[in-house]
Amino acid sequence: MAEKLKLTCLECLQVNAVPSDRLGSGPKCGTCGAGLLPGKPVAVDFDTLDKAARSDGLPLLVDFWAPWCGPCRAMAPEFDKAATQLKGRARLVKIDTEREPAATVRWNIKGIPAFILFRQGREIARLSGARPAADLVRFVEAAMTGR
Repeated sequence: MAEKLKLTCLECLQVNAVPSDRLGSGPKCGTCGAGLLPGKPVAVDFDTLDKAARSDGLPLLVDFWAPWCGPCRAMAPEFDKAATQLKGRARLVKIDTEREPAATVRWNIKGIPAFILFRQGREIARLSGARPAADLVRFVEAAMTGR
């Protein structure tokens, strides 16, 4: 029997238990029907990020950004590419630090773009600065394997 991973629906905040062997089959929220692994970054608010960071069993990579930040805007297509490459292995979300200043305080963000990787309620790695998608994928893979 496959291990079940908890995934917070980024639409309705319902926590779903998804068998690990079904991650590639497009699992949907049992409450609202939203896709749990869309393969693209999802914009979230503070409450959604807080719950997903505390609950999710699948790695959650968060991009802390702002619309006025040039490097953040330049980074957006690379973050999209990384989401496609990590589909089924990690979820990627974005939080606008201008709209959600509490997030910068809660996670001690000193500069943007900044990336934090969460898993099962813990921050496991942090990275800052704009970079190509391949660097983000390597960052997630290295953090997950302990390299």
